[in-house]
Amino acid sequence: MSAPNKPRLRFAPSPTGQLHIGGARTALFNWAFARRTGGAFVLRVEDTDPTRSKKEYEHAILDGLTRMGIDWDEGPDVGGEYGPYRQTERFDGYLGVAAALFQAGYAYRCFCPSERLEALREAQMAAKENPRYDGCCKALTKEEAQAKISAGEEPVLRFDVPEGETRFTDLIRGEVTFQNAEVDDWIMVRADATPTYNFVVVCDDSDMQITHVLRGEEHLTNTPKQVLLFEALGLDAPIYGHLPLMLGTDGKKLSKRTGDTALIDYLDKGYPPEAILNFLCLQGWALDGEHDLFGVDELIANFEPTDVSKGGSIFDPEKFLWMAGEYVRRDTPERLAERCTPFLVAAGLATLEQLDARKDWLVRAVAAHQERFRLYSELPDWIGYLFADDAGLVWDPKAEKGARKHAAAPETLAAFATWLAARGAAGEALEGADLAEATKAWVAERGLKIPGLFQPLRCALTGAPGGADLFEIIGLLGLDATLARIADAAARLGVPAAS
Repeated sequence: MSAPNKPRLRFAPSPTGQLHIGGARTALFNWAFARRTGGAFVLRVEDTDPTRSKKEYEHAILDGLTRMGIDWDEGPDVGGEYGPYRQTERFDGYLGVAAALFQAGYAYRCFCPSERLEALREAQMAAKENPRYDGCCKALTKEEAQAKISAGEEPVLRFDVPEGETRFTDLIRGEVTFQNAEVDDWIMVRADATPTYNFVVVCDDSDMQITHVLRGEEHLTNTPKQVLLFEALGLDAPIYGHLPLMLGTDGKKLSKRTGDTALIDYLDKGYPPEAILNFLCLQGWALDGEHDLFGVDELIANFEPTDVSKGGSIFDPEKFLWMAGEYVRRDTPERLAERCTPFLVAAGLATLEQLDARKDWLVRAVAAHQERFRLYSELPDWIGYLFADDAGLVWDPKAEKGARKHAAAPETLAAFATWLAARGAAGEALEGADLAEATKAWVAERGLKIPGLFQPLRCALTGAPGGADLFEIIGLLGLDATLARIADAAARLGVPAAS
């Protein structure tokens, strides 16, 4: 096939667990660069670990990327002319390449038992040397190697690293040089004939005509191995860019000690996908140094790998949560209601069918509380009172204390209920600004102070010391539920609080 005239980038997750938040960032940067340049974004599944790879993890990874708005042009689910896109479906091709490299003298068989390799490693570490294979089997003749095979010994196939140095230009780090003496004669094919990562990734990137590889800096030491293999195959290596580590607030590599590390954790907690995408962009890259909040269109229009920083980025959970809240406040109540619905159902507040039957009401409830929650998962705590039984509503101790500060609370609530019922019978407004103004006038006529009604009324209606506008709440509850809750509260406040 002819060389591609536009960039081809890939994201190649291993389905051995949930997608790491750092992996999600890698996918995002590759996708953004492909979209900005009009290139292709390829999803490839590296499932060569038979004991740990699971289909459910593959499905979870694809689902997580989709929920973030990341799509792909080629992959195991959509196909493409460079497939298949799972490594387990490409094994025959790998072994053919390995045989050709062996025949050409770029690889050799190694029969060293694990006991010898472990002893070698321990001796090198004791001498403060970098552990690496010493090339013991490189000197075996074909006859000696064949005799070992005939005797039942199963060799691995090692790449024969040449003398000299390996250099490449990294999009983020500039010129990078490795002394080949520090690069191990790494294993290409295991004794059980399964190929290893550094081998298959080169085969795949070559077959799929990948032009650029953006990946985490933990892969930097793999790059000279892969560049040398490309050279042995007579091919040009892709252009590499190694992204900085994502660090916790303790300055160490991100771990469970300083925050969740899986993308699904944040999706399941109800972080808006747009906030996740935006926050991940800031892990090593910035739009202009002034604006933290920006959308995917701005990312695509401006992303350049050369602008990514070399130093590790701090993953700040507090900033992430703040950003989530900003996206919640900027969203439409209609979309928020849709996205929050699964969390309301999971909290046991209502069934999906019940919420579907009250869509307009739910949108109003979300809009009334939109300034107060940051995650979709927080909404059930804010509006749970709307689904509670009218009698015996659970009161927060602070709300009850505030209500009981007013000795006349039972009488005030009872009088307000009578007035409110009369307004309803007369067809007058029972919510919003009109009711608010009328209520304030009612309070003034009786010589009361606003807190004398509002504090016990809020406790009666919500059981909480604060929250949404009281008159929005009355509209959401409806007249019957409002009057029932006021009557229950008047009775409860008329009895001394339990000590």
